[in-house]
Amino acid sequence: MLGDRVLFLDGEALVIDKPMGLPVDPPRDGAISLENHLASLTFGFRRWPVAVHRLDRDTSGCLLLSRNPKAHARFQQAFEGGLVAKRYVAVLDGVPPDEQGTIDLPLGKVSSVERGWRMTKDPRGKAARTDWRLIAARDGRALVEFRPATGRTHQIRVHALEGLGMAVTGDAIYGTPHAGGMMLHAIALTVPRPGKADIVAEAPWPARFDQAGFTAEDIAPHD
Repeated sequence: MLGDRVLFLDGEALVIDKPMGLPVDPPRDGAISLENHLASLTFGFRRWPVAVHRLDRDTSGCLLLSRNPKAHARFQQAFEGGLVAKRYVAVLDGVPPDEQGTIDLPLGKVSSVERGWRMTKDPRGKAARTDWRLIAARDGRALVEFRPATGRTHQIRVHALEGLGMAVTGDAIYGTPHAGGMMLHAIALTVPRPGKADIVAEAPWPARFDQAGFTAEDIAPHD
């Protein structure tokens, strides 16, 4: 039950730890999505909460939902204005040669009959910028922190592949599928609110990362 995965709750906002495999929007294949769980996330309100942003189906972690239309509009403005701080952790199929950096690659959508649609670097595409930092390296893989300054579709996944030269472990579109799933987790989210305390949420460390050889202890010294 998603009601057991609440990270933040007040009269305006709700942040949940979205599980891997749950799409935010109803998929074409008819699979269960976040929409099927909204009735259990009202917490005394009649109105269902509404997702303010999106996480990919196989990305887990912090997802913000609004609890009324006015709050929703303000939160959307905060995202569009680049005021929301988002922190992700990912396991990569390789180890970057540097300790940290910024990936600045505009992204556009391409599609083909053989491969379907995907995002790729495109000088004419939408601006996309991501700061990154190497946290740990082990057995030919790296645990990396990503802080996206923009919120483009598949941004971190494409920036990992085309900016750093290595895909997110388990990324079935841009890399190689993995039995444990895609190793990308939205671990923290901060949304400023003028006149009110910020929305601050941190998601628990995902068990699948442990199975990939990286634990919460890897990031503890940096927090």
